[in-house]
Amino acid sequence: MLTILGFTMIATFLVLIMLKKMSPIAALVLIPALFCVFVGKGAKLGDYVIDGVTSLAPTAAMLMFAIVYFGVMIDVGLFDPIVRGILKFCKADPLRIVVGTAVLAAIVSLDGDGSTTFMITVSAMYPLYKRLKMSLVVMTGVAAMANGVMNTLPWGGPTARAATALKLDASDIFVPMIPALAVGLLGVLALSYVLGRRERKRLGVLTLDDVLEPETETVLVGAGAGASGDGDGTVAVAKKAARTGGSGTGSDTGSGSDADLSEADDDFQGLDPHRATLRPKLYWFNALLTVTLLTAMIMEWLPIPVLFLLGAALALTVNFPHMPDQKARLGAHAENVLNVSGMVFAAAVFTGVLQGTGMVDHMSKWLVSNIPDGMGPHMALVTGVLSIPLTYFMSNDGFYFGVLPVLAEAGQAHGVSSLEIARASLVGQPLHMSSPLVPAVYVLVGMAKVEFGDHTRFVVKWAALTSLVVLGAGILFGII
Repeated sequence: MLTILGFTMIATFLVLIMLKKMSPIAALVLIPALFCVFVGKGAKLGDYVIDGVTSLAPTAAMLMFAIVYFGVMIDVGLFDPIVRGILKFCKADPLRIVVGTAVLAAIVSLDGDGSTTFMITVSAMYPLYKRLKMSLVVMTGVAAMANGVMNTLPWGGPTARAATALKLDASDIFVPMIPALAVGLLGVLALSYVLGRRERKRLGVLTLDDVLEPETETVLVGAGAGASGDGDGTVAVAKKAARTGGSGTGSDTGSGSDADLSEADDDFQGLDPHRATLRPKLYWFNALLTVTLLTAMIMEWLPIPVLFLLGAALALTVNFPHMPDQKARLGAHAENVLNVSGMVFAAAVFTGVLQGTGMVDHMSKWLVSNIPDGMGPHMALVTGVLSIPLTYFMSNDGFYFGVLPVLAEAGQAHGVSSLEIARASLVGQPLHMSSPLVPAVYVLVGMAKVEFGDHTRFVVKWAALTSLVVLGAGILFGII
């Protein structure tokens, strides 16, 4: 009974948010509360929720202060050179922009934190997608898949959990998987190329003059309150369109010179180059602070929430020593903080009910018990296939500490080593990063202003395909 109710609860949640019948926050709270009553444990709902909130509170704190920290770093101009480099490569070509999104997300993912990856990637790429009227779900989907493949790094979480659960060395799990994961990353880049060609076909090949025509809505990430110069950038865009004749066809009509195109390239920077929050004299301090923070995170000198709390406080104090300026920066990022932290605490209700009522245990046992006996010698393949849906419907903790040991035990009974099972368990991560139980995905869709249901509809099929590519490569190379 609990097995059926568990699957029904998850299916109900996904259907309602994809059809936009409920907001994710409301669905994450009300649906599990209703099913908790169906199970007959409504009286314990409070305990389940408190347990869920307690377990996710450090994550919520980390996300809150990480958003503030990286928001301040974006405001003061730390990432402007990265953005300019990407824009120089991407120009106004939709294909290059989508591929650039995948490359940027993969590189930034080296720090092992999905929230950091999504904040930097969206901040850099959002203005391009918005200005060219490209599909924002392409951006969120590509970023999530690239991060999902890179999330398998030993300090990213899943590998460490698998090693802990099966009492193995993380390097023994990860290092042999590198070729398969590399193929998976190439698969993401190939997919981004295909999606980019689709966007290019839909929008056509644009020039910077075309892009810089006046718009009804211009979004410049990092401008915030109190930006100076051309304000939100609309005036600069309008002036540029006037200089090129307003038609955006300078190169065809002869009204646009090479100097105009060079000037357009300077204007098309995504991040407002004249915002009042820039701190060029503190650039190297901010760079050193960020490198130190990421190093401390990887080396685990302090818990990650504590690191971001200290980092945010220090960044605000040094860059904005005056209280009104600090309040302005906090206010500029308050919406993102509230959206993400609210979503995390709402997800705590969902996970709390799933675990507290025993639904997760019954679901995993049912799945394992229904594996045919003939599949015993192929338990690594079975584990890889199961990891795709299970890491989507369950937290990594639930899968790696609850389900993986059972799968490993079944594999050992048929002569399949725990190392093979552990490697196969990493296959589902490209899809896992878009799971409604992953707090970082709410950073991604929130900053990109994309509906979670739209993101889910777009990404599930492509992320599942990416996971299968990793699995196929692992089998081909004899790793799994």
